[in-house]
Amino acid sequence: MARKAKKSYPLRIHVDILGAMKRWSDDELRSLNGQIEFVLRDALRRAGRLKERQPDMIEVDEIEETKNEK
Repeated sequence: MARKAKKSYPLRIHVDILGAMKRWSDDELRSLNGQIEFVLRDALRRAGRLKERQPDMIEVDEIEETKNEK
């Protein structure tokens, strides 16, 4: 299963926005980083700047193999 590369990027953000994002991420049971990425991805899709892609599907056997490797 191929993973998409992620790149670190320093972000300056207003404290009120960061606080609101943190509360939202807690409500959605996501990390703050995951929530920011989710909101950005959604905004990009709505603006037509990011193509929709099908989620990667994996077999249950692959999950079990990964667990056994750890």
